[in-house]
Amino acid sequence: MEADAAIFQQHRPRLFGLAYRMLGTRADAEDMLQDAYLRWHRSHTATVRNPGAWLATTVTRLCIDRLRVARIEREAYRGPWLPEPIVDEPAAAPEKSSELASDLSMALLVVLERLSPEERAALLLREVFDSDYAEIAGVLGKNEAACRQMVHRALLRVRKEHRRFHVTVEAREELLDKFVTAIQAGDKQALVALFAEDATWTSDGGGKARASTKTLVGGARIAKLVLGFVRRFGHGLEFKKAVLNGEMGLLLCLGGRPIAALSIYTNGSNILAAYNVVNPEKLRLPVPRQ
Repeated sequence: MEADAAIFQQHRPRLFGLAYRMLGTRADAEDMLQDAYLRWHRSHTATVRNPGAWLATTVTRLCIDRLRVARIEREAYRGPWLPEPIVDEPAAAPEKSSELASDLSMALLVVLERLSPEERAALLLREVFDSDYAEIAGVLGKNEAACRQMVHRALLRVRKEHRRFHVTVEAREELLDKFVTAIQAGDKQALVALFAEDATWTSDGGGKARASTKTLVGGARIAKLVLGFVRRFGHGLEFKKAVLNGEMGLLLCLGGRPIAALSIYTNGSNILAAYNVVNPEKLRLPVPRQ
């Protein structure tokens, strides 16, 4: 039993990285790992030739089933649904050094949400965790040719909808600093200037916090929303930079408690898209000291 537990713990970072990328929430990912561990514990582990492949297959299939249910649940979700942000820690243990493998950003996770559960699984297994097509075929119950085609289509869609810009940490931080300065000064024009003409702002309140139920487009509309949001909380609002899903973002805190987590997608000069999580169920996050 101890040996089985040790094997599971050895593979746990990889399994959590896969489950989080599939499901977008820590709680769901942890549930899948717990279920996978129980199945591992009940199985004849001595006959399993490749524990890592067995566990990855189990977790992937559990996640596919959970995603099918989640998609029905999210149809009733109030407003846009965004992944739960992860603060200042690796959520994955990718085994491939591709651009997709190194990208855990909110912008990418939002694009992955548009794939079918099987497309998402195939793409992640291939591009992030370096599974071969025979392994993917075994997980999905399809032939290798079908899996190759599935990965190809999913990768084309992701690259079309998520252009990757190589932005320095300094450029991202400077943009966030300007964003905070404009908000604190109540300078609408300076705020508008930070956003691209067709920039988008997506808020996730989940019906539990006030948030726009539609994605806003355009700097002027976004600036009006942001300034109105900040005015509701007065001078007690604090802005803290934090690493969100591997990239520098902002936590908006009130009384030391996060009330919003903001991630940006940028080309280094302007904000192209912003993702603002205000659903309190997704904000049980550590606050960095500054």
